[in-house]
Amino acid sequence: MNNIELNRFWEKVKEELIGNLPESVHPWVYSLEVSGYDKGVLTVVTGQTMAKEWLRKNHGEQMNNILQTISKNKDARIHIIYDENAAIKIKKEVAKIHKKEAEAQLKEQAMENLSCMQSSANLNLKYKFENFVIGENNKFAHDAALAVAKQPATKFNPLFIYGNSGLGKTHLMQAIGHYTLFNNSKLKVKYTKTDDYISDFISNSRKTNDSIENMSKFNKKYTNIDIILIDDIQLIESKEKTMKRMQQTFDTLYEKGKQIVITSDRLPEEIPKITDALASRFKRGLMVEITPPDFKTRLEIIKKLAGNNDIKAEIEALEYIAKHFTNNVRELEGAFTKVCAYAEFNNKPITLELAKYILKCDENEKQITFENITDVTSKYYDVDIKDILGTARSQKIALARQISIYICRELTNQSFEAIGEYFNRKHTTTMYAYEQTKNKIDIKKDIASAVREIKQALKVL
Repeated sequence: MNNIELNRFWEKVKEELIGNLPESVHPWVYSLEVSGYDKGVLTVVTGQTMAKEWLRKNHGEQMNNILQTISKNKDARIHIIYDENAAIKIKKEVAKIHKKEAEAQLKEQAMENLSCMQSSANLNLKYKFENFVIGENNKFAHDAALAVAKQPATKFNPLFIYGNSGLGKTHLMQAIGHYTLFNNSKLKVKYTKTDDYISDFISNSRKTNDSIENMSKFNKKYTNIDIILIDDIQLIESKEKTMKRMQQTFDTLYEKGKQIVITSDRLPEEIPKITDALASRFKRGLMVEITPPDFKTRLEIIKKLAGNNDIKAEIEALEYIAKHFTNNVRELEGAFTKVCAYAEFNNKPITLELAKYILKCDENEKQITFENITDVTSKYYDVDIKDILGTARSQKIALARQISIYICRELTNQSFEAIGEYFNRKHTTTMYAYEQTKNKIDIKKDIASAVREIKQALKVL
């Protein structure tokens, strides 16, 4: 027999030995290595001293019978010899196995500890940086959040993230917490919604025999941490006692060099009935805005959602959803989930036709007119439509006119000539107004916010 034939022959014999011998001796059989086969004697090597005598004494006859059946040689027998080199090899392999098992156990324990910390910090496992789709609308906010996660309380403290609901503020905020716990488990992280903070404060500040002790526990709960993540801070407005307590919590954490991250649906100065002292503290660090995602980013979001859930869909179907659900990420994901659920329940592929049938976006679309746009813009700026269409040149009216022209160009398929005719201006003037507004959107937050809000208002007419 050549080596290849010998190894095949031994594998066949070993398979029968495993199938017929007690399970307790299987590890010894697995470790046997074939050395040769000559004149009916199959020589195998072991590196385990007990294996040689135990197998020969207790199972030798049975092993020989198996070999004789396979080899069709009634005199065939198995000869086991002990080899020191084989023993060294086995020890190394066992050491490797033990090392891998120990590493796996440590990793499992670390993940279990991390999971406990995430639960204690009140974090949602899906809100991590690797699950966040970056676009032009949120890149600055993402970069700032990542910088805070890598070096808490060194650069941007507090970090104030603002923008409309459903755009990813909570996702970014909690991603900071996850990153911190994974990379620096010694730090304490706490995520809280503002309404939970308010309820907690109210319940602990009630006048009882234990009120002083309860407030002491409350203070420790929110200040004995390294990173605090406070969501939807705008809900604190008008609650004077809670705002005062929040200010004390903020000051304690800030003075101790702890990181504060806050989200809101608007800027501090735009939150009604919030104290100037608290608003000034929120503005002490870095304020970053998240705006609605553009088409490219929306498409990437649902592509990633499909990929993460192993869902196959026609690209045209995904593009259809991305095109029609523009307000926020939550609405976009909800539309995608609705289509996926129908497809699953009815055992249908996710096609463009199916998406159109379920979402009926085309049926719900309204034709937006120049009149609609100027009407909504005039109400937003509290000016008369006649002034927008007329010759008035006050700063407020001129701005309303420029934004109206910009939105007319963006939301209709009409030419600059048609827009100019409606506004009683030359087409070159409307082109200039459009470009001026387009440039201002990139550098002026109030202009960008006005355009966004007017567009959203037009969709619900």
